[in-house]
Amino acid sequence: MIVDRTIVGSLLMGTAIFSAGCSADKPAPEVVRESLSPSVKQATVEMLLEDQGASRHPADGGGRAWLTSRPGPFVASRPARFVIVFEAGPLGIEIGGAVYLLPSPFWGWSAPQTEVAHGLGFAQVSTDSAGLELSTQVVDGQMLIIWVGGRALEPGERITIEYGAGESGALVDRFAESDSKLWIAVDGDGDGIRRILANSPSVSIVADRPARLVLTLPSVARPAEIVSLTLAWLDASANSGAVFVGDVELSMEPPAPGFPMVVSFESGDYGRKSLEFKVGKGGTFRIRCRQETFGESLSNPMLVSADAARVYWGDLHGHSGLSDGTGTPVDFYRYARDVAALDVVALTDHDHWGMLFLDESPAMWEEIKEETELFYDPGRFVTILGYEWTSWLHGHRHVLYFDGEGEVLSSIDSRYDTPAELWSALRGREALTVAHHTAGGPVATNWDYEPDPILEPLTEVVSVHGSSEAADSPGTIYSAVAGNFARDALDRGYRLGFLGSGDSHDGHPGLAHLSSGVGGLAGIITDDLTRPGVLAALRARRVYATNGPRILLRFAVNGHPMGSIVRGDYEWVDVFVGVVAVSPIERVDLIRSGEIAATASGEGRFEATLGLHLDGPTPGEYLYVRVVQEDGGAAWSSPIFFEE
Repeated sequence: MIVDRTIVGSLLMGTAIFSAGCSADKPAPEVVRESLSPSVKQATVEMLLEDQGASRHPADGGGRAWLTSRPGPFVASRPARFVIVFEAGPLGIEIGGAVYLLPSPFWGWSAPQTEVAHGLGFAQVSTDSAGLELSTQVVDGQMLIIWVGGRALEPGERITIEYGAGESGALVDRFAESDSKLWIAVDGDGDGIRRILANSPSVSIVADRPARLVLTLPSVARPAEIVSLTLAWLDASANSGAVFVGDVELSMEPPAPGFPMVVSFESGDYGRKSLEFKVGKGGTFRIRCRQETFGESLSNPMLVSADAARVYWGDLHGHSGLSDGTGTPVDFYRYARDVAALDVVALTDHDHWGMLFLDESPAMWEEIKEETELFYDPGRFVTILGYEWTSWLHGHRHVLYFDGEGEVLSSIDSRYDTPAELWSALRGREALTVAHHTAGGPVATNWDYEPDPILEPLTEVVSVHGSSEAADSPGTIYSAVAGNFARDALDRGYRLGFLGSGDSHDGHPGLAHLSSGVGGLAGIITDDLTRPGVLAALRARRVYATNGPRILLRFAVNGHPMGSIVRGDYEWVDVFVGVVAVSPIERVDLIRSGEIAATASGEGRFEATLGLHLDGPTPGEYLYVRVVQEDGGAAWSSPIFFEE
């Protein structure tokens, strides 16, 4: 996962040096804006614009490459050996030109190196072409450059790269995925500018041995309703497909008809099963699993009620190998549906960041659109078309299209490179934008642009980067900027609801917290599990955030639910909070207009119901609730706002 600044440096390496290189004789275009993010990365924008404007020689990116060693699949984080053959294209490669090898720099591949034969990632380069002199260089400990000397590499001539040639081999990605690339690029004329081979060799990576069983129930069900329990064996990095063969015993707490029961897994199940059963009377239930080798697992709580509002779980922000994540769109959606048992999901690859760029690849955007439509199953599984507007000037936002159609409006396109221009282009569409890691992280949000009330009614307060809710939040985001938290935006008068999402890059939408320690989910309150129904709930701010666990949270003021705008003059108000947690509750905080107005101890209980009698808020004030579990799990309601 992207959890610190060192990974951001790797992203810059992958984009600036590997994708394009830098041209020493071309000055970077100057970018000037009146108002910018407090942690603006202006040099990054200039680098991207320089790359975009660089002239590629026709020989750049020429040729083809393929694997002659075994094709896999390979086990995550295990060593392997790869033999890659590169064949020069019709224009060959001039003296001083180069071929480049870069295994994914993000997720644990061994860095190629040419010095220590017994070390991980040892690489050897050879050719059968007489008179050709090859030399190598390793850049930033991640990328192997193979320089062409002696004479030009002629069309059809070949270079062989053995990666993991030594006794230790090369470790593969720690995350399971299809189509994991061993990126090859070519500088055909030796000017330092290169282009990636889009058809670079790729391998499949599968999960390691099982380490845990995840049990997922719907959070709200009706009496006598048939519900589905999802069981998924994962390896230590939360990869799906860990093969478990054997029986597990399930019991319901409190006891219910049909339980206990025994579920058998076979090798062909690949560690995944879905079990349907009928719920009985009302109450709060959990399912516990006992297994001799792995011990116990406990599901999230399920509230059975005839009238409780439905809560569906969404992860509206995640990445695949089409930008700087892992896996394919199919991998992403299958994990979301079949492993994490999400109800709503959006794949939001970057517009102009990673190895290949979405805003320059209509084929990649079409692939995302097609798979998003194929996986959409109204009433069961809602997929939303999206991408990330990756502005290093104003902060990152993901763009969500709820009608299944839309364009990649790039953050480095001068027509859309401010939030106001982006919103203007989206106005009238069934679309939303969501600012994320707003308080810090890679780049903080420029709150000088007041969020559009229709297009941006929400902000993402938690993800793998940490919490951007407030300076006193549990798990605060790294590189936080004082005064730039979501609570500070509320204090400016912005009416923003709160949601969480993963920003996962590991192919684990909905369960990013299992591999990174922190993640994000959106608890969406609606009875209509369709794209229009989800959009209506989000625009009404009927949503709350968690940092991963499926905590049930209810919050109302004088009967008005979270997200409401309450008008009128009140001498006092009644505040209701209901919590059904995943693990014991440490405390429940009520935040009123920038301050913690009240705190109640959870006393180690799994459930809490609180009622408060509060002096009437004045127009302009807001209230919201924060729940903190003893294990660090947390939830934040959307605020309730008060106006005249």
